[in-house]
Amino acid sequence: MSEAQTAPASAPEAAAAAVLEALNSTDSNGTEALNATAKFVATPEGTALAYGSLVLMALLPIFFGALRSVSCSKSKNASEMPETITGRDAMRFPIIASCTLFGLYLFFKVFSQEYINMLLSLYFFVLGVLALSHTMSPLMSRIFPTSIPNKQFQLLFTQGSGDNKEEIVNYEFDTKNLVCLVISSVVGVWYVLKKHWIANNLFGLAFALNGVELLHLNNVSTGCILLWGLFVYDVFWVFGTNVMVTVAKSFEAPIKLVFPQDLLEKGLGASNFAMLGLGDIVIPGIFIALLLRFDVSLKKNSKTYFYASFLAYIFGLGLTIFVMHTFKHAQPALLYLVPACVGFPVVVALIKGELTEMFRYEETPPEEEEPATAIGDSSEKKDQ
Repeated sequence: MSEAQTAPASAPEAAAAAVLEALNSTDSNGTEALNATAKFVATPEGTALAYGSLVLMALLPIFFGALRSVSCSKSKNASEMPETITGRDAMRFPIIASCTLFGLYLFFKVFSQEYINMLLSLYFFVLGVLALSHTMSPLMSRIFPTSIPNKQFQLLFTQGSGDNKEEIVNYEFDTKNLVCLVISSVVGVWYVLKKHWIANNLFGLAFALNGVELLHLNNVSTGCILLWGLFVYDVFWVFGTNVMVTVAKSFEAPIKLVFPQDLLEKGLGASNFAMLGLGDIVIPGIFIALLLRFDVSLKKNSKTYFYASFLAYIFGLGLTIFVMHTFKHAQPALLYLVPACVGFPVVVALIKGELTEMFRYEETPPEEEEPATAIGDSSEKKDQ
């Protein structure tokens, strides 16, 4: 488990690096990291509830984000087009993430922590509202009353005139999207004013689900490069220096999922948290989502590689919790998640004789797909 961060879809080497993997360390108790108070000794029941809840919250965005990534891969809507991470992006990612992390460390050393976190709160307020609104959109489409007219809107911002006119912003939305935006804004105001852990988790889950859905790896080799690169990054910054832990304790933003270990004693006002960074959800999650899309491309009406990697993630996360709880020391979760999430599917592919086919799989951007061979078309036929 680790303190990491993520964001909705953006340029893989820029915003994703800044938000996905800026922090990656876990506090075994959570008290010192969040409150700087005396150590809290959690009860066995409180510990089990906290870690069980974190595991469940980690699995939800991976599972549903992966399913939504299949539809996203064939989307023609510009606002839902995935960001594709190439091999070059994957090789640069750990370097950019390291620079971002060390830059944050210097910022917290030089400038006032209070003002930095105030700016970060405003920044993540905007990102969180947009991410949560996008996450709620499919559900809103199902429950929105048919008696209320669903009007269409378009936000268009152009530059120049005549033949030289160029679109800067062209965003289409409807009444349902506006309702989602209002609800998300209420959660955002709640988070900014109270920093409540439930509001933090709502934003964190939205960030994680959007990351898994909208950040796509172009092939399995790229996924291996990214995961093993961040494996080294995570281990170095957690075990080799105090940079990551220092930044993690200073950084106030919804870039982690938290759950109180004293919930049974103090209720919703509990304050001693166990934590899981979003980077430890999104980074393995986008690889698991890729394997689901690979399953779909095989046209065998099975999700063998998806389930194998999903179970591997559960195993890796459980092992992280066990080691952290046993040795009472911050753990880089990718140390356990990467070998599990890469190793399990590779073993399955070797057993099935599909290893070469798995590594040859190349994801095609939506605009380049032929209608008759689109991944989404084949999956819909199977469902029928």
